[in-house]
Amino acid sequence: MSTIPMQSEAAVETSGVVTFDMKLEIVIIPVTDVDRAKRFYTELGWRLDMDFKGGDDYRVIQFTPPGSGCSIMFGKNMTAATPGSVEGLHLVVSDLEAARKELLRRGIEVSEPFHDTGGVFHHADGTRVVSGLNPQRQSYASYASFSDPDGNGWLLQEVTVRLSGDIKLDDPRFTSEVLKAIHTTTLG
Repeated sequence: MSTIPMQSEAAVETSGVVTFDMKLEIVIIPVTDVDRAKRFYTELGWRLDMDFKGGDDYRVIQFTPPGSGCSIMFGKNMTAATPGSVEGLHLVVSDLEAARKELLRRGIEVSEPFHDTGGVFHHADGTRVVSGLNPQRQSYASYASFSDPDGNGWLLQEVTVRLSGDIKLDDPRFTSEVLKAIHTTTLG
């Protein structure tokens, strides 16, 4: 928890897009056994950026997934969050089958591919989730999941084309639900 005073104003709905970058840099992952977590993320094939020890009571480890601009950190005395409490971390891949096979080859337990018949996002409660890849392999529509040794949950999500506001309503690369959601959002 931060003790830095923050300036705050009442939330006001504004129009327009922010004109400066705000990039997600670090996600903190709560773990019980730092060395076990380090072995797991090494087995994933992620780049070890740092392993800092500040005495017996403080340690920071940082890994970055291949191709990612965002890293994860875990360690000792870094967070009060319960180990294994992080869920829904998405790793975007261009080929879900290939990524899944590579993780299995590395000894990582990965679910079978699945998709959501709702077409926009997977339902956390499992409703509308069916086995197998999205039949048309539409972007943002196929997933597989795995967890680290503490139970922090990761999702592989197949994205072959990125979303943008100029996508046409009949674009076959996306589910109709995603297209409707984009057009509703961009139109107001």
